[in-house]
Amino acid sequence: MDQNSLVSIRNLSVEFHTDDGVVNAVKKISFDIPKGKTVGLVGESGSGKSVTSLALMRLVASPPGKISSGEMLFEGKDLLKLSESEMRKVRGKKISMIFQEPMTSLNPVFTVGDQIAETLILHEKLSKKDAFEKAMSLMNQVGIPNPAQRIKSYPHELSGGQRQRIMIAMAIACNPQLLICDEPTTALDVTIQKQILELLAQLQEKYKMSMLFITHDLGVIADIADEVAVMYRGNIVEWGPVENIFVKPQHPYTKGLLACRPSLKSKSARLPTVSDFMSEDGKEKVFDIRALGEKKVRAVTDKNPVILELNNVKKHFPIRGGVFGGVKNWVKAVDGVSLKVHKGRTLGLVGESGCGKSTLGRTILRLIEPTAGEIKYDKINIPDLGGNDLRKMRRRMQIIFQDPYASLNPRMTVGNALMEPMVIHDLYQTKEQRMDRAAQLMDKVGLDRKYLNRYPHEFSGGQRQRICIARALAVEPEFIICDESVSALDVSIQAQILNLLLDLQKEMNLTYIFISHDLAVIKFIADEVAVMYNGHVVEKADAVSIYENPQHDYTKKLLNAIPRGVPKHLGNLNV
Repeated sequence: MDQNSLVSIRNLSVEFHTDDGVVNAVKKISFDIPKGKTVGLVGESGSGKSVTSLALMRLVASPPGKISSGEMLFEGKDLLKLSESEMRKVRGKKISMIFQEPMTSLNPVFTVGDQIAETLILHEKLSKKDAFEKAMSLMNQVGIPNPAQRIKSYPHELSGGQRQRIMIAMAIACNPQLLICDEPTTALDVTIQKQILELLAQLQEKYKMSMLFITHDLGVIADIADEVAVMYRGNIVEWGPVENIFVKPQHPYTKGLLACRPSLKSKSARLPTVSDFMSEDGKEKVFDIRALGEKKVRAVTDKNPVILELNNVKKHFPIRGGVFGGVKNWVKAVDGVSLKVHKGRTLGLVGESGCGKSTLGRTILRLIEPTAGEIKYDKINIPDLGGNDLRKMRRRMQIIFQDPYASLNPRMTVGNALMEPMVIHDLYQTKEQRMDRAAQLMDKVGLDRKYLNRYPHEFSGGQRQRICIARALAVEPEFIICDESVSALDVSIQAQILNLLLDLQKEMNLTYIFISHDLAVIKFIADEVAVMYNGHVVEKADAVSIYENPQHDYTKKLLNAIPRGVPKHLGNLNV
């Protein structure tokens, strides 16, 4: 083991025994984590990166999982040879972990103070009083405002960014030598993501920790890592200093991952995907990025009439309290929004969580009732509609949600899920005709029609999102709201879905409102952009102007938070 390495992993293999046979999730991988440095472990979902981190913590569930070979040296000792009681002394104290979704990692029935203190009482043997004092100090370090008050809060009372800060406070409570971060910023807005990345970098410098940072986003890796291991189908296919990976990637999979993320500088008409750089059997393809074409600025002309017009739209939610549950105050989620959307074009609606963008999308479709204002689609005021008229309007206007799994009925086959809206809207005469239309929709979104009899859990996240797009198209809509519909996907799958949405728009003359917190994604897909902040639209312009000449401070803040995708060691080099 190298004396500069804190962790040395050699020939590590992890397998899972399933009804369909043995799945080799990690295949004889080897890499080191140097002392005081950050190693980025990058790859798509299913590549084996999270299983690797669980193996390092000895948290692979057995059965069905099993660490079948290898050694994991930590401070010269093989973690695989430690007893469970010895391993418990390592977890939390010497090696800590931050998971992707803090809400599932925090206990909802205990205050955050109790949960931080528990770690200190268990590993540091502090009294309850001293543990709570240390917990407040830790909350202060990770930037939780008013820690004396917040220490009494329950997880559901905190924002997503604050919950992730609590997880970080718990992880650093015992001053660990290794901090494992498993997709800790994937579910966060770009501005919160930037804050968390800066916080982790500061804490690493302060405590001289080593970090293993796991993500599918090489843009994030560029901001934080010193060395990078790229995983693909259980193997490490490339390893080296972060600047080498970005400047001279060797493996076609790495090249694909680097190319497929939208960037503010990209001018391609389509996004490259991993399949452009390598075949299914892993062989490299010759690919010229010029083949994607150059994106043309799509100006709004007389051929693009206004199809949707919002005038002073408001959605306020009451805050009730007191003995009789009276209204104490109002949350003004959407507060006087006026917008125009042109037929056959895409309006990007961008802002952080809580700005009101998703509430506005649902209000437009009357999935929630507006408090005030006009919502005119094709000159018809939607709030005035009722009964059958509203149902007819909803056939013309559809929505694709962020989480495709939550959007599909787990007990319904894909075929039945696609036919259901046809039945509701009385489209086609027979079940055979509807099933034939469902098969055509599968073709349209790039899925094999033989999958119609499968259930949602049998598909990947990207495939499920394609099914949701097919379901939205089942009633032949004119207008679709895409509500964070790619934010939960790997960057490579995200590129495929964005390309698909553009293809469908061109083929069917669809109009989109595309809701996202990611300005790089919005720049790629949108023709016009509206920026929302605290329930208001604070800036609106065409997609080029808003990036080249942002006017509002909030827009500038969002742009500044996007990962540059350039390693910190390379300064201002344009990679």
